[in-house]
Amino acid sequence: MNRLDYLVLIATILAIPLYGLWRTRGSASLGQYLKGDSSIRWMTIGLSVLATQAGPITFLSMPGQAYESGIGFIQNYFGQPLALIVVCAVFVPIYQRLKVYTAYQYLGERFDRKTQLLGAFLFLIQRGLAAGITVYAPAIILSAVLGWRLNLTIWLAGGVVIIYTVIGGTKIVSITQRYQMIVILIGMAIAFAVAVYRLSPDLSFHNTLSVAGHMGRLEAVNFSVDPHKRYTFWSGLIGGFFLALSYFGADQSQVQRYLAGGSLKESRLGLLFNAGVKVPMQFFILLLGAIVFMFYQFEKPPVYFNQPAYQRAMESGHAPQLTKIETQFDEVFAQKRAAIRALSIASPGDREALADKVRDLDAQARALRDQTRTVLVQAGVDPKSKESDYVFITFILQQMPHGIVGLLIAVILCATMSAMAATLNALGSTTAIDFYRPLIRPNASDHHYVIAAQALTAAWGLIAIAVASFASLVENLIEAGNILGSVFYGSILGLFLTAFFIRGVTGSAVFFAALCAQMLVFVLFATTNIGYLWYNLIGCAVVLILAPILQQTLFRSRDTSAGV
Repeated sequence: MNRLDYLVLIATILAIPLYGLWRTRGSASLGQYLKGDSSIRWMTIGLSVLATQAGPITFLSMPGQAYESGIGFIQNYFGQPLALIVVCAVFVPIYQRLKVYTAYQYLGERFDRKTQLLGAFLFLIQRGLAAGITVYAPAIILSAVLGWRLNLTIWLAGGVVIIYTVIGGTKIVSITQRYQMIVILIGMAIAFAVAVYRLSPDLSFHNTLSVAGHMGRLEAVNFSVDPHKRYTFWSGLIGGFFLALSYFGADQSQVQRYLAGGSLKESRLGLLFNAGVKVPMQFFILLLGAIVFMFYQFEKPPVYFNQPAYQRAMESGHAPQLTKIETQFDEVFAQKRAAIRALSIASPGDREALADKVRDLDAQARALRDQTRTVLVQAGVDPKSKESDYVFITFILQQMPHGIVGLLIAVILCATMSAMAATLNALGSTTAIDFYRPLIRPNASDHHYVIAAQALTAAWGLIAIAVASFASLVENLIEAGNILGSVFYGSILGLFLTAFFIRGVTGSAVFFAALCAQMLVFVLFATTNIGYLWYNLIGCAVVLILAPILQQTLFRSRDTSAGV
């Protein structure tokens, strides 16, 4: 990065929060601080909802996901449009009618206090950890490739977010997310255009996609019914539906986004905007990863994309081993490039044999990368995230023109800031409304609760930074967030669906059903290797089945009328 890049970066990430602070200057009531006001329209809500879920790991890790294993990850989102329609039809009208500040207040009105606290507690645990991942994920990558100090990167990104989120509340989060999302979309469109432009002139764009398909990078749909496969059409449609339903319907970080402004129509339009945009956007980002993959079939990639870790291993006495592997990698790369060129002009009869050769050489290249990682582990420089997480940032720094580099680093930081701001806003609001107000100060003034929400938001920000400072990831970054959500979301969703559709169940029955469901998911997660999206369905189904059983057995004599 040069001075132009830093100028673009600093101007982008500071201008948006400063504008948001100007727009939200002045004191706010509790309702305005937690839900915004009528000036927040559906497009702002829609972009805010999109920005909350499209965190930094989407733009750092997802292109690398496609580079490594293809665009099949898109299947995770197949159930989301259907889930958003259900949220618009069922969840939003109830929240708007009851004028709740948090989703879990509804559980308290429908069931009892302990069920409200359980739903809120599960959310706080899941989102509190996720907030740490949100800031840690880009910090570890950026600090590695740019030479920034890790903790300094975490504190700078997190500190700016804490300041403006605490001051402005929900309204500033929505306003800043709107412009941060616009920057993100523009930046990714430019990155895609540059990646296509930089493709080898030896292949047309059509032939490039054809070769990528032969190499297994464009298989978008897998209809396998094997529950151990991580990405399939069925796990994405069914498990993804329940994940999205719980995320958009019962996760306060999203509920707070579409309740901003207080209009049923605006909330629904914002969510339906996401139903139409989310899957194409994710496909576009994954396709960008596949394009980057094809670029590196002609432009020799590093034998290991995490170059700082690689260099440390070279300097620690492992240079002979790594040099030998790199020599082998160069030979395989040259053979693979020649085979791809032959495949692109081959007759239909020769195509399959050449495709098999290309796939075999690609497997050899991956095996050499694995050997490199083994050496890095032996050298004591084992990286804290998968190599694929470094693919896109390496492409940005080495292949993009100056100015665009700064813009794309700003994209990553904007995504970090928008996702973290929404999470902290929700964590502070939930703690203040579901715990502090009823349990500690039930009869204080609105101004007191605004101050409490601000203090709790700041406290959660410090907790997130602390988690990030000591985090160590073993999964691909984009998967880490989804796995964490899948472990908790099913039980939370079960609470809400029971509240909406099973009228005879009361608080104690659903409370213990949710506890049992959560424990079962923990056990399955620790002892099996089924695809993580299925945990959403399992957790939700156990609550829906067990709650009526408990109501008709253990809690039958305690039957009371169910509330809302």
